[in-house]
Amino acid sequence: EESLQMWDLNKRLEAYLARVKFLEEENEVLRAEIQSTKSSPAGDSWRVKYEEELRALRDALDHAFREKCTAELARDNLYEEVQQVKSRCQKEQAAREEAKKQLSLSRKELEEERRAQIWLKERAVQLEKEVEALLEVHEEEKAGLDQEIASFSHSLESFRCAPVAFQPVEVEDYSKRLSEIWKGAVETYKAEVSQLEGSLCQAKENLWKAVEDNQQSQLQLQHLEKDLAGLKARKEMLEESLAQQWQEQRGEAEKFQLAMEALEQEQQSLRAQIARVLEDRQQLMHLKMSLSLEVATYRTLLEAESTRLQMPAG
Repeated sequence: EESLQMWDLNKRLEAYLARVKFLEEENEVLRAEIQSTKSSPAGDSWRVKYEEELRALRDALDHAFREKCTAELARDNLYEEVQQVKSRCQKEQAAREEAKKQLSLSRKELEEERRAQIWLKERAVQLEKEVEALLEVHEEEKAGLDQEIASFSHSLESFRCAPVAFQPVEVEDYSKRLSEIWKGAVETYKAEVSQLEGSLCQAKENLWKAVEDNQQSQLQLQHLEKDLAGLKARKEMLEESLAQQWQEQRGEAEKFQLAMEALEQEQQSLRAQIARVLEDRQQLMHLKMSLSLEVATYRTLLEAESTRLQMPAG
């Protein structure tokens, strides 16, 4: 739309310059005609009037040209400001899109951290249940071993001498082995619990970082929205001023067009007046010639009459 308006203004400016050139050529022709009529005494007053009008027309043309130049400079400055505002708006839009992308990524990371935290909590509960089950099994095995030891001790008390095939060392080995298994299970559980606690702390830290990044992204987005609103307001203000400049320039162009039409009408009236003056002058020349012919005729008649009167009577 702006390019179409610029093209229309350029076309109108070209037409205006062509019109001015045509009027200047006609002014040169009129100047030549006025120079030709300078010798006549009636042309002095017209010459002064024409010179004053031509001087006024030249001043008006110079003023119009200066106003046109200032309007073109203002138009170029406004166009550059609009281009700068557009580029800044594009940059702000790109930064806003980037902030939105970062916000969406941080939200995804936050959701993943929440899911990981939920999974870790479920895993911890599951491990606690497994530990409780192992403790129950251990207690049951320990109770069974106590019963077996009690039964063995009762059998030993009932019999004074133990059989050769019985070896109490195996029971001790079995209990040691069970205690070692229990210690290994407890150590494994402690290692898994510490690992889960470390991963939970890391997840909490990542969650806090994601929350802080989200807050920073929101603050940056708010600042960008404020800057964008300010740029939109500035753009609207520049567009309003540009539209006002266009309207003023259009009004001045219409005024120049009206002034040129008035000058054309005045020029036509001056041409008609010059034609009437030339016609009157031609009529005067014809009248002068006829009068000179009559005077010559009367002179010849008078000379003939005087010669006739001077002749002798005979």
